[in-house]
Amino acid sequence: MPAPPDFQTLYDAELAYVVRTLQRLGVAARDLEDAAQDVFVAVYRRRADRDPARPVRPWLFGFCFRVVGNYLQKAHRSREVGVDDVEALAGVAAPAGELERREERALVLAALSTLDLDHRAVAILFDLEGLAAPEVAEALGIPLNTVYSRARTARQKLLASLRGAGGAR
Repeated sequence: MPAPPDFQTLYDAELAYVVRTLQRLGVAARDLEDAAQDVFVAVYRRRADRDPARPVRPWLFGFCFRVVGNYLQKAHRSREVGVDDVEALAGVAAPAGELERREERALVLAALSTLDLDHRAVAILFDLEGLAAPEVAEALGIPLNTVYSRARTARQKLLASLRGAGGAR
């Protein structure tokens, strides 16, 4: 068996991806640091199991998905992710050009929060991350037809939510 990947290198390269994924899956800004730590503790324990021939991000997404499932079950969340949480994550005032991008991001996060976790995960991997359906199926451990079904349903719900919020232009 090959040596496990260097954990520090993996952590440094993928921390931003993990935090972004946790936020997209519904973790409040105030809990992102703890959730990211939970993800990387699990990754550290399972780093020797990773197949280096396969992409790392779908593998990491699986850890994020499980951590968020536990997070939601523990009822940590007392409010939905909103604009304030997105701005708190950034930590600084946005330049004029960034304001519109942040508002759009907040709309997408709010729309994602209307989906259950299973549909949200498929939407993120398939539509936002651009993974192929077979990769999504493998990352989430679900049948391929389920990926297509959840993606279709998620898109319909996201579009309806965005239209309702004035996000469709």
